[in-house]
Amino acid sequence: MSELQDLLNDIEELRNNLNKMIEKKDWNLQDPDVIAASQILNSAITKYNEIIKNKL
Repeated sequence: MSELQDLLNDIEELRNNLNKMIEKKDWNLQDPDVIAASQILNSAITKYNEIIKNKL
């Protein structure tokens, strides 16, 4: 699998984990665990965008 596909898979997993965590935390988007998970997802998306940008 390519680096890009691996990253897309990671992003999908992180997104699913974030959604589950939000539900577990009773939709409290200010919970520190939710914020941390969101930041990790954001970092993965940023990395994906950088790879796409560099390929263009």
